[in-house]
Amino acid sequence: MAATFFGEVVKAPCRAGTEEEEEDEEERRETSEDREARRQLARKREVRLFRRQTKTSLEVALLEKYPCSKFIIAIGNNAVAFLSSFVMNSGVWEEVGCAKLWNEWCRTTDTTHLSPAEAFCVFYHLKSNPSVFLCQCTCYVAEDQQYQWLEKVFGSCPRKNMQVTILTCRHVTDYKTSESTSSLHSPFLKALKTQNFKEPPCCSLLEQPNIAHDLPAAVLSYCQVWGIPAVLYLCYTDVMKLDLVTVEAFKPILSSRSWKGLVKLADRLFPPHREQAGLFCTWGSMARSAQALQRHWDLF
Repeated sequence: MAATFFGEVVKAPCRAGTEEEEEDEEERRETSEDREARRQLARKREVRLFRRQTKTSLEVALLEKYPCSKFIIAIGNNAVAFLSSFVMNSGVWEEVGCAKLWNEWCRTTDTTHLSPAEAFCVFYHLKSNPSVFLCQCTCYVAEDQQYQWLEKVFGSCPRKNMQVTILTCRHVTDYKTSESTSSLHSPFLKALKTQNFKEPPCCSLLEQPNIAHDLPAAVLSYCQVWGIPAVLYLCYTDVMKLDLVTVEAFKPILSSRSWKGLVKLADRLFPPHREQAGLFCTWGSMARSAQALQRHWDLF
């Protein structure tokens, strides 16, 4: 109903009942083919964990099958490259599982014949200390898949005697501050931790109103709810592609007390040329993975 003169107060009609009726009508018009297509899409978007060595699915959650004291999760190319160069070179790691994902940005259709280039979310444990786990994830986990991922990895009743560390990157333009953005020297590291994480973080805490996003936020929230000590290290950078400077921005984490048994002294383990060579090898393998993903997308 329109107003007849300026300043007249007109009661707006309520569309709540109308919208509900329209939704009911749409459900009635939905055919059996529509429902079957919806079910097939839901099945396709299910998160599955399996072992590539035996080509078998994991029937129980990963951390219910294996005891875990430390769990390091790297999400994104730069965080994964950091772990590959500075942590995985410090010991012998064995693959224990791989996630199959299908969504808008990640499509792995064959769960039993995934090539290394297609395995964008892989889990390892340290052979000398099997309770130490590591996850390298360079794929996108959609919002409706995050809870599935958490259940498949942590289980429905996770152990509280482990410590979780999450590494990821965000673009520096996502960082909210009252200061001028031109004064920010990126990349820089910020931390966000759960209430039960008592160890001092390796950098300053993330200030409000900044928040975490996507899978890192889901993992941290899950740990907060279940009382698991966890910390998220968030690297703000202006280069979201694989970048040497951004990778090295994570290096303060190597001094963490919980990482002392994982990372040997850098000078003794890696002479400068060895360290850079390892990083560039990682860079090359990541680039090949990106090319393989592009070829995979071209099939659709």
